[in-house]
Amino acid sequence: MQFTRLLPVILCLFTWAAMPALAAIEEYAFDTDQQEDRFKKLTYELRCPKCLNSNLAGSDAPIAADLRAEIYDQIREGRTNDEIIEFMSSRYGDFILYRPRLTVATFFLWFGPAFLLLAGLVIARRMIVNSQQAEVQNDAPLTSSEQEQLRKLLDDNQDR
Repeated sequence: MQFTRLLPVILCLFTWAAMPALAAIEEYAFDTDQQEDRFKKLTYELRCPKCLNSNLAGSDAPIAADLRAEIYDQIREGRTNDEIIEFMSSRYGDFILYRPRLTVATFFLWFGPAFLLLAGLVIARRMIVNSQQAEVQNDAPLTSSEQEQLRKLLDDNQDR
């Protein structure tokens, strides 16, 4: 009896949850396969400005749909990939590029990881060399002054 009252609510919830699956899928008609390949390449190379870590091809954001339509229009107009990328980066900045250009501002972005890796290797090597030197020093026999200090400490401990 209770289940029949909940059935409409459950059906509404399932329908509401399935709405994203019913969203419109964009379909673009290209004159050539080369144009379609360029479109796919560009949508995979350019980042969605809203999603931050998703490319235009994989984003469901409305702005990504607008940018895909813009890329489609520009390909149909005969613009080159470089012209389209330049248009997008002039409009949205270098952030839209997954592989930003090498400039003074992006120098550390490109070479920072290699520098940090190199610095880590240098530090690790120094630590290993220092520990090996410490082991060698620890294995050296005690000098006469060190032996005398050790005797004094042991004698003080035995007196207590």
